[in-house]
Amino acid sequence: MSEVTELAAAAGGADARTGLRAVLALRRLAESLEVLQVDNARRQGWSWQEIADALGVSKQAVHKKHAGRGPVDGQREA
Repeated sequence: MSEVTELAAAAGGADARTGLRAVLALRRLAESLEVLQVDNARRQGWSWQEIADALGVSKQAVHKKHAGRGPVDGQREA
């Protein structure tokens, strides 16, 4: 079983302490993956609106969360 699968199982289990720790680990993983994919999208020329649509959030929310990290590979902020 993969670590992510084990975390998902633990997050849905009856032990609250183990479940909450698993939820935290999954949240951190999801945040890291979001940063990775937003950076990928920006490198590929996606607009903030396209990224927001894919994530199911507003353009303002995604821009506020991710634009502060700076340009990806020399790309201008748009």
